[in-house]
Parts: sequence; C-alpha cells; structure tokens
Amino acid sequence: MRDTNAWSIRRPALRVGGIAATLLAAMPALCGPLSVSVTHARSDAGSIRCGLFDRSDTWRQEDRAMRAVAAPIHNATAHCDFGEVPEGDYAVAVFHAEHGETQIEYGFLGKPKQGVGFSNNPSIAFGAPDFEAARIRIGREPVNLEITLKY
Repeated sequence: MRDTNAWSIRRPALRVGGIAATLLAAMPALCGPLSVSVTHARSDAGSIRCGLFDRSDTWRQEDRAMRAVAAPIHNATAHCDFGEVPEGDYAVAVFHAEHGETQIEYGFLGKPKQGVGFSNNPSIAFGAPDFEAARIRIGREPVNLEITLKY
C-alpha cells in the first residue's frame, strides 16, 4: 500500500526546490566595480585607451576587448572606469593615444610607438606580457588598479 501522506509532503518540497533553483539561475553573477588609474603619461595630449579582456585568446586585440574605455589625461594621469564587472578573471591593457589612434602602432622590432601598460605592471623588457602575467580577480569588492605607462 502506498503512503500518500509521505508523497504529499515531498511534492511541495520538490516544487520549492525547483523554484529556488530557477531563481538562483536567473540571478546575475556577483559584480564589483573596476577603476583603473593610468599614470606617467609623457603628455596630456590625446587620451588613454583602456581595454578589459576576459579571455587569453583575445588578449591585447583592441577590437576584441570585453569593454573599452577612453579617458582624458590631466597632469599625466587618466582614470578608466569600467563600471560593474561580473565576478571572474580579467586582464587590462592600456595605451597612450596621443594622436587619437584607436590601435597601438609598432615600430622597429615590434616595439610600441606609444606608451603601454598592463594590469599588475609586469615587465615589458622582452615583449608584452601574456594574459596570466596581467590577470586580476574581480569579486564583489571594488577593485582599484594603478597602471604605469612605459614608453
């Protein structure tokens, strides 16, 4: 003989569990604001272009940044505000667009013609860093980075 009383107790519990799972899936990922101060611009001409990258396979491809921000320069410093960023791993690349460039220009031996910088301020003596060297973690808390331009 089937215990109908036990079934009637489990059915609402299954419904509540299903509703809770649906609500959790619909909630947005945790977000934290990301702000970047870019320092040591050699002049206040032009702007600083900042790119936020969420994948290593698109890293440093300006047209494939997850978000891009251009900021004016005042007293050799610019501030790029990316707003709320979903929790995860990212990297930031910046360059000084003194003449309104939208992409980095390269000179002899692939050296950038503009000032460049990356999250974590890794060395660029032997070329641009990989995604891992510039990787930062975004959670709920605000993240304020300082990136130093190198020419």
